[in-house]
Amino acid sequence: MREIIIWLKAIRAPFFTATIIPIVLGSVIAWSESGGFHWLYFALALIGGLLIHIGVNLSNDYYDHITRNDWNNKTPTPFSGGSRVIQEGLLKPYQVLIGAMLGFASGSAIGLYFNYVLAGNVIFYLGIAGVFLGFFYTALPIKIGYRGYGLGELATGLGFGPIMVLGAYYVQTQHLTTIPFLVSVPVGILIALVLYINEFPDYEPDKSVNKRTLPVVLGKESASYLYYILLIGVYIYTIVLVVLQVIPVFTLITLFTLPLAIKAIRVISVHKDKVYELIPANAMTIMTHLTFGICLISGYIINKLV
Repeated sequence: MREIIIWLKAIRAPFFTATIIPIVLGSVIAWSESGGFHWLYFALALIGGLLIHIGVNLSNDYYDHITRNDWNNKTPTPFSGGSRVIQEGLLKPYQVLIGAMLGFASGSAIGLYFNYVLAGNVIFYLGIAGVFLGFFYTALPIKIGYRGYGLGELATGLGFGPIMVLGAYYVQTQHLTTIPFLVSVPVGILIALVLYINEFPDYEPDKSVNKRTLPVVLGKESASYLYYILLIGVYIYTIVLVVLQVIPVFTLITLFTLPLAIKAIRVISVHKDKVYELIPANAMTIMTHLTFGICLISGYIINKLV
């Protein structure tokens, strides 16, 4: 039992909503358009996505150990500083790396199965892109998340946004359109903001190993303004899609999550330079992503049923 608890801590299971939301969203968009739903394909897509997510989390822990990033973090929180299983001596670094490779390999095997049974090579290319972004986010020699220019945040948004939504959609329909991509954008931005706000308390350890996250490059003051713009932009973008009749009007129920987003902004405006006082904003950003995603999915379901 203790081993299971340790590995659940290592894979950071509570963050799996980052995978569940886009895969459910892509599948529901496909169902709303076609009326059909392949439950086995949905289950396999979800399992495959979660396995890749496990690989991402474990490989990030391993390579942030190699760069000493997580070792330099003296103020970890439940949302930042990695899982700490290596730093706390719960798992050996090689165990974490092996776990990462098993996650990537198992998830990729499901992707290859889909590529075999479905027409074209769309899942192959999406899978390659997703694994590349996830592994090399921290892995040598590329280290996307260390390079600056917002590349790390962009990689996260793409991987847990358009790539997963499009993949889940294609598995159900065996074709692609612009609609699932457009709908995936706010989900991608929100999950990028989850990473982004978690980089604020990691400012000092990231800076110590030259991990050029946006808060390190811009400074916390300017970085906080970018957070506000992107978060409010998600809601404006969604309203525009509804006005243009790209997405159903019922998806406007996502606006019910706006007060949560505003609360996060208020906390950041006061506590951007603090670690533990910022924790509510970390949690609120995660909840905004989760509830916004649920509302977006629900909007499609309601539109289909009425």
